[in-house]
Amino acid sequence: MATDSWALAVDEQEAAAESLSNLHLKEEKIKPDTNGAVVKTSANAEKTDEEEKEDRAAQSLLNKLIRSNLVDNTNQVEVLQRDPNSPLYSVKSFEELRLPQNLIAQSQSGTGKTAAFVLAMLSQVEPANKYPQCLCLSPTYELALQTGKVIEQMGKFYPELKLAYAVRGNKLERGQKISEQIVIGTPGTVLDWCSKLKFIDPKKIKVFVLDEADVMIATQGHQDQSIRIQRMLPRNCQMLLFSATFEDSVWKFAQKVVPDPNVIKLKREEETLDTIKQYYVLCSSRDEKFQALCNLYGAITIAQAMIFCHTRKTASWLAAELSKEGHQVALLSGEMMVEQRAAVIERFREGKEKVLVTTNVCARGIDVEQVSVVINFDLPVDKDRNPDNETYLHRIGRTGRFGKRGLAVNMVDSKHSMNILNRIQEHFNKKIERLDTDDLDEIEKIAN
Repeated sequence: MATDSWALAVDEQEAAAESLSNLHLKEEKIKPDTNGAVVKTSANAEKTDEEEKEDRAAQSLLNKLIRSNLVDNTNQVEVLQRDPNSPLYSVKSFEELRLPQNLIAQSQSGTGKTAAFVLAMLSQVEPANKYPQCLCLSPTYELALQTGKVIEQMGKFYPELKLAYAVRGNKLERGQKISEQIVIGTPGTVLDWCSKLKFIDPKKIKVFVLDEADVMIATQGHQDQSIRIQRMLPRNCQMLLFSATFEDSVWKFAQKVVPDPNVIKLKREEETLDTIKQYYVLCSSRDEKFQALCNLYGAITIAQAMIFCHTRKTASWLAAELSKEGHQVALLSGEMMVEQRAAVIERFREGKEKVLVTTNVCARGIDVEQVSVVINFDLPVDKDRNPDNETYLHRIGRTGRFGKRGLAVNMVDSKHSMNILNRIQEHFNKKIERLDTDDLDEIEKIAN
């Protein structure tokens, strides 16, 4: 019966995924861009989480799908004006910038970047003019569709406003001119539409937006194509570039695309281990680790838990075993399409499943307030089998959020994994206490 309920839960997850998969244009015959973020399936169930680390486009799309609301953020906004003597020098918000201005902006997903540049485009469009006036570049087909949905929602009281998608597969007659005022697309197709096919007159563009710059430069060819498009635009065109991260490579790219910019950065709030109690459990086998997990569940009340495994095979086995014990389990791993993952995460967030078993796919960016325990069924290591300290921090950072105390339990099953744990302790300078899961009194103490 427990196995039947596990199968039923999987069916429900797949059904939920279908409801999120309507990312296609209204019955237009447009095929996915060849640059589209599709997670490849593999018959190799032993793939490690290191090998299946997400490409940035897939991770960005996942963030957009699961973050339907703005993130509540207390981080400091840092505004770097091009001229210290400018009256804009003390500006602290997008509104105070009084666009149009050239702008480079960096902040995490969910902080309103898309809304900011859509407002900029909508404010500049003249609906009476039936030609493209605003151009937005996205790294992939799917991300272009997501941004298009935001434009459609925010522009719904602007009935004369039309939107065109410059994505591979959207075939237009040669020599045709586009009458839509806003064009959103991927760099290769937009470049063709502007130069070779001449569907768009770039000299009439008033606002140029380059979204997901960090994803853009990670995709072969996109950086050069974006720069070529930018060079076709008029000097008085407003240039806006947005990125979730701001490494040196992104900054160099941004400076090539956006001349004389204002810069807004959201200072990153460092993840901390201060609110998280960390323990380790000594085991000698996979079955002993599972028994320790069952003992934890038998002794303390766990609202929701995330359990990280090193391989898909282990994750699948563990999810099935937990389901047999009567737990409501969700499984997340790299062979799933992005929309399927989003549906699984949404169900977990809504509390339909209480345990999320996963490889490293969702260590970052998933904020579920009810998660009180994170369990490393396998400790995170890099491809050379050394401790992956950053992944450890992101994993256990899923608990202890929203000002609450969190609990992290690490399963240690060999001398090698004990060595990994010791090196993680040294790196963070935080002692990880041993926990005897055969001692119910001891387990109950950690919950208080």
